[in-house]
Amino acid sequence: MPNQNQQHPSSQQTTPQYSTQRTLGIIGGMSWESTESYYRLINEGVKAKLGGLHSADLLIHSVDFGPINTLQETGEWEALGSLMVSSSKRLQAAGAQGIMIASNTMHKLFDDVQSATDLPLIHIADATIDAIKAQNLSKIALLGTQFTMTQDFYKQRLIDAGLEVLIPAEDERAEVHRIIKKELCVGEFKDSSRAYYRQVVEALAAQGAEGVILGCTEIGLLITQADSLIPVFDTTAIHATAAVDFLLADTRL
Repeated sequence: MPNQNQQHPSSQQTTPQYSTQRTLGIIGGMSWESTESYYRLINEGVKAKLGGLHSADLLIHSVDFGPINTLQETGEWEALGSLMVSSSKRLQAAGAQGIMIASNTMHKLFDDVQSATDLPLIHIADATIDAIKAQNLSKIALLGTQFTMTQDFYKQRLIDAGLEVLIPAEDERAEVHRIIKKELCVGEFKDSSRAYYRQVVEALAAQGAEGVILGCTEIGLLITQADSLIPVFDTTAIHATAAVDFLLADTRL
């Protein structure tokens, strides 16, 4: 006799099946304050796409930022390149199928990492360029460390993409850099520094900037769109979105 409680196959609910995510390796810890944001944003993005208890398939190598900061300030980029290459190889050996460097400044060494591995790398500036172009902007302000604001590894990439780039005056650049390294990277978020950044953004907007890139992954911890009359491009959030796209590229939604 048929089981009266047994549902007909056509009436049973089916659970959507998802293919396996890609595994993304993150070189983090530069600083850990922003790497924490990456972890949260990427997981939130995956959950928003897949729902339920889904989370991101990540491998994170969180480096010690103390010696890295010293090498940055003393200009020892070759040594820093070796550290980034070593980190990328460790992530690849652990099973990463792609890599991202969770720092704008350390994208100065993007080519070193790219040449050391055959894995795809997600470039933070390229993702940001896409976000800017999606809003049809062409004149953009750039905030970040001294290295990011002034050196070609980042600024020239924006220019090559057809953007006009404005940066703060020399004394303002020094203070923007100081706030990043002495405050934001150690978890200090002062109202006075927020007010200073607002002032810098206002000055750049007065020069014609149509938007502003928060070109250091810690700046978004201090200021947001609410602090600016022009569009804000938070590179941490943008990079995290690109990470979600990479993770789910082979996943059936």
